Amino acid sequence: MPEVNKRIVPEHRTCGAPEVHQRLLENRQYQQNQIDIAQFTSRFMLFGGNRRVGVVTIPTVVHVVFGNDDQNISDNQVQSQIEALNRDYRAQNADKANVPGVWASLVADVQVQFTLAKKDPNGAETSGITRTETTSASFSTDESVKSAATGGADPWPSDKYLNIWVCNLGGGLLGYAQFPGGPAQTDGVVILYSAFGTVGTATAPYNLGRTATHEVGHWLNLIHIWGDRLDCGGTDFVDDTPPAQAPNYGKPDFPHISCSNGPNGDMFMNYMDYVDDAVMIMFTPGQVARIGAALDGPRASVTTSAASLI
Repeated sequence: MPEVNKRIVPEHRTCGAPEVHQRLLENRQYQQNQIDIAQFTSRFMLFGGNRRVGVVTIPTVVHVVFGNDDQNISDNQVQSQIEALNRDYRAQNADKANVPGVWASLVADVQVQFTLAKKDPNGAETSGITRTETTSASFSTDESVKSAATGGADPWPSDKYLNIWVCNLGGGLLGYAQFPGGPAQTDGVVILYSAFGTVGTATAPYNLGRTATHEVGHWLNLIHIWGDRLDCGGTDFVDDTPPAQAPNYGKPDFPHISCSNGPNGDMFMNYMDYVDDAVMIMFTPGQVARIGAALDGPRASVTTSAASLI
């Protein structure tokens, strides 16, 4: 077994989803999938958005890939992350009270909940948690954690489950995700083991489960609120999140004005910014509509499979 590494917590939040997206864009099928999904999403939002009734449940499997005991997080820590996701996606997080008054009316319930799968791909009973010991000291956005052949764990069928890998990520990464429309064999979310859940190895300022909230947002087709450009020309394709020039880090003071978005400035308390866990506390109705398009379109099979897996 590899030597135990010191637990490293990045100074600032860094997400690898844009890097993965740019790499996948080299594939023509992925390019076409993104065009098709964008057109579907635009139509969905134009004609009234969410057509779902009630709360959608997403069966989830957590693949713990560990090189030492510290990285082999407990079942309790995994469950704490599921509970955090459910609070955040149902707007049941108590800290939503910290949203500035100008945006308090925009705090939105996504009406999505997550549960660890009770049936594996073969129909056998499962805890919804897999454990894989690895000789890899750390992983990156190269997807190696998602394959047993490269030191990780193979995914469960991505048309039926949300796959989450928890491992030691290098390069200062807290996590990354794959947007809808990518290869099935790499579809899912990857989270640093010390930024997962709310107990155990979860380490401040990333100990409230918000890294997974953010990355699952990408999996549901949400984009960073500044649109991944630094010239005020980016967009997240959501009307009720103000334009922003760049990511916000740490614990900004309100208002933080950029891109002529005064007097209220950036909505840095949104889950799709880069602030500390204690600061990101809301989704908006526009983001909920965009998620609704993903659940009605490219992610529909995951929700329809839930009845037989939970």
